[in-house]
Amino acid sequence: MKDFLATLAPSDILALSVAIQTGRLSPPYPASSIERFAKGDIAAQIAAAIHDLAACGMSPVAISRALDLLAFGLSSRPPLEDLVDLVTTGPEVAGVTNRDTTVVVQDLFRGAEQSVLIAGYAVHQGQRVFKTLADRMVEVPCMKVQMFLDIQRKIGDSSLASEIIREFTHRFRTKEWPTGRPFPQIFYDPRSLSLEPEARASLHAKCIVVDDIEVFVSSANFTEAAQAKNIEVGLGLRSAVIANRIIRFFQSLLEHKRFVRVL
Repeated sequence: MKDFLATLAPSDILALSVAIQTGRLSPPYPASSIERFAKGDIAAQIAAAIHDLAACGMSPVAISRALDLLAFGLSSRPPLEDLVDLVTTGPEVAGVTNRDTTVVVQDLFRGAEQSVLIAGYAVHQGQRVFKTLADRMVEVPCMKVQMFLDIQRKIGDSSLASEIIREFTHRFRTKEWPTGRPFPQIFYDPRSLSLEPEARASLHAKCIVVDDIEVFVSSANFTEAAQAKNIEVGLGLRSAVIANRIIRFFQSLLEHKRFVRVL
C-alpha cells in the first residue's frame, strides 16, 4: 500500500511531509486528519500507506524525510515527452515533426550490436524492409536475431500444418529475406495453424527490441506499405526495464512451448 504514495503529485507529498514535521499530522495518522490534504478514498489510501511506514518502525521524522526524498525523486524525473518519441507513417503535413517509421526501424537495425527481437503479424517485400538488418548480421556475426511471426492458415485450407510451415519457410527465404545473408531464428504460435477455427489465434503484436534497451512498438506491419505509406502510429523509447519485460514475455512463451521454432 505504501507504493500508493508514489502516485501522488510531488506538491501533495511535500504537503504531507510538512504536516508531519509541524505536528498537524501525527500518529496514528487517521484518515480524518489526512482529509485536510486529500479527500475521500485517496485520504484512506494515504493513511494506510503511512501506517505501513510506521509499522516498519519509522518515526514521524523518518517518515517526513522519506516523503521529502520521494517528492524530490518524482519532481526530478524528466517529462514523458522527453523519454518517448512519437513515430508515424503517413502523408507529410505542415507543422508535424514526428519521427518517420521507416527511418526509426532502419536506424534500430543499423545500430544493433548484440540482439534484435522482432514480433510481427504481416511481412511483405521483406527483402527491402529487412536489408539493413541482414547486412548488420553480416557485420556483427555473433548478434542474436529472433523473429516471432504469424504463420496463417487461410480460410478453407485443410493442409497439414507441416505443409503450411514448409511453404512459409520457402517464401520467407526466397522472397522476404535478403539472399545470401545469415538467417534469423524464426518462431510461430502453433495455434495459428489449428484446423479448429475456435482454437485458432494470431500473433498480432508489432514491436522491435534492440540490445535489451531500445524499444519500438507500432501499429505498422513489416511491409513497405506500412513502413512508408499507410497511416501508422507507434512509440519509441530507450528503457532497459520495458525492453526486458517485452523480452521476458516472449522468452516465457518460448519456455512454455507456446512458440515453436521454424527449422
